Amino acid sequence: MDRPAAGLSLPRALLLALLVTSAMTAAPQPAAAFELFGIKLWGSSDDEDADIVDPMTYTVTINVPDDYPDLKDRLEAASALKTDEDRPVSGSLGLMAKARGDREQLVAALYTDARYEGVVNVSIDGRSIDDLPPDAEFTGPQPVPVVIDVTPGPKFTLGDIRLAGDAAGLASADFGLISGGDAGSGAILKAEALIVRALKEEGRPLAEITDREIVADHNTTTLDVTLTVKAGPVAGYGATTVEGTEQVDREFTEYMTGLKRGARYSPKDIDDARDRLLGLEVFNSVTVREAGALDGEGNIPIEVQVTERKPRYFGIGGTVSNTEGLGLEGYWGHRNLFGRAEKLRFDGSISGIGSNDISKLNYNAGVMFEKPGVVGPASKFFANLRTVYEHPDAYDRFSVKGGVGLSYQLDKQQTVSAELSLDYSKITDSFGKNEYLIASVPLQYVFDNRDDRLNPTSGFRVLAFVEPSYDTLNNKAFIKLRGEGSAYYAPAESNRFVLAGRVAAGSILGAGLTNVPADRRFYAGGGGSVRGYSYQGIGPKDADGKPIGGLSYFETSAELRVAVTETIGIVPFVDAGTVSTKQFPEFSDLKVGAGVGLRYLTPFGPLRVDAAVPLNRDPGDPRFGIYAGIGQSF
Repeated sequence: MDRPAAGLSLPRALLLALLVTSAMTAAPQPAAAFELFGIKLWGSSDDEDADIVDPMTYTVTINVPDDYPDLKDRLEAASALKTDEDRPVSGSLGLMAKARGDREQLVAALYTDARYEGVVNVSIDGRSIDDLPPDAEFTGPQPVPVVIDVTPGPKFTLGDIRLAGDAAGLASADFGLISGGDAGSGAILKAEALIVRALKEEGRPLAEITDREIVADHNTTTLDVTLTVKAGPVAGYGATTVEGTEQVDREFTEYMTGLKRGARYSPKDIDDARDRLLGLEVFNSVTVREAGALDGEGNIPIEVQVTERKPRYFGIGGTVSNTEGLGLEGYWGHRNLFGRAEKLRFDGSISGIGSNDISKLNYNAGVMFEKPGVVGPASKFFANLRTVYEHPDAYDRFSVKGGVGLSYQLDKQQTVSAELSLDYSKITDSFGKNEYLIASVPLQYVFDNRDDRLNPTSGFRVLAFVEPSYDTLNNKAFIKLRGEGSAYYAPAESNRFVLAGRVAAGSILGAGLTNVPADRRFYAGGGGSVRGYSYQGIGPKDADGKPIGGLSYFETSAELRVAVTETIGIVPFVDAGTVSTKQFPEFSDLKVGAGVGLRYLTPFGPLRVDAAVPLNRDPGDPRFGIYAGIGQSF
């Protein structure tokens, strides 16, 4: 097997590429300084560098032929020297060590791009690192110049491909290995993982690549690949052992994996177990892996390693809108109340701040309790109690509502839930003052296969909601139906452009408008609905122009989410909606709003600011609306 002039063998580069990818998931280290949105709130980068002995600064220049602009960007991203250019190293020895490591990283990046004749030369202060003695000193002025010259070489394609061992009966094309196709190290590593995964899906937990032979033919610029695979026997699950628990019950953690002893092994079960444990929100990290050998009964033991999160948490937040005023909220919670991931959360909010009438402030406070695993690992019991005192344009309401229920995750994408709820309320609206005591049974189904819950770029989400209700004080029954769907599509792999769409509709059956409490009717308009209009501003109104709500509604939205940079995005959008006093939506009075939004991407979701105007404005509607919050609009 030939070696490239840069001095890094093919198998080693493939391994290095894999290690680079794995390192991206490593646990972060604590830092003395603190940043929010790129702004240093306290501390400084000097604090982080205080422990560096004999600090030495440097500059980096990466020279790549002009014909390879995209490659230069990838090499600069792979270069630790470039990434850390603003941080000093520990003396001459530290600079040389970093430069030698950087060359290996850059060669691995060339291999990822299938350039196996690539050459990377690194010089420090005008001298090649290959000619420098181990104790070289750079005593000249700082920053010390580091120059990296890259000769990319031609791009290789796959030549002869052979699967050997227990994989001999598999077709390499099924795993992306096609003669004449992509010969990048990443493609080969991906194919290896897919081959092992395919064998593991047959119930073979010990499947592995036992040998990899890669030969680069520089005359034909092709890469011949031979992969030898050992499948191993079909096995069931053995004992599950858990390490790392401190305050969380260890037996409960084992139970929540859902891996039943003796059941046939499946890598999907392992993935589900990891996701389920992370979903408990009591662990910072979860690793679920198979043991290296079968036990005496021919089953595979499972090893679980976890690190715990702090059990208590609190937070504050807010929203602002020129049509809805300022809203503030706060919460306190405990993630592990009795040692089995039971959640207790108190929250409260005040909204409508900024209105001229202080008596019209809205108050909301509640407590929620959850207990997972009550009827199997995929289940969750929940109970809640909430009181609300609010004054939207449509009504004034005081309410105390409590409920208990159960949710069940059918699989990673589907969840169902059922609840028993009792709600006492006093409401004043256009039809007078009324008291209600409503017993209801909310039922919900959700399908969600989005790639990211905070900032989706593909997939869709569908929600179906049914709530039979009975007003015990007024002897009235009705049923509320509601459905929502949203979809996301990125035309290119870069996800720079994302098309997002949403549609929602609902209907109340069995009672007239005056017999349905005002807070349970449908409304539209505002930041989470049709932007450009005021909250509850769309739909039928009384003689004084106050919204009265409806028995049906329809809403739809379309957005084009454009990533300008890695953190900044702009979002042109159009919303439309209608509310009707009839049981099914009418579209004769469809209201449309349009505008543009700004997004700032953070680890906990996008920060959102939207500005919109109503396109078919009625008297009393605002001329524009500005909305701010956290998360995409849908």
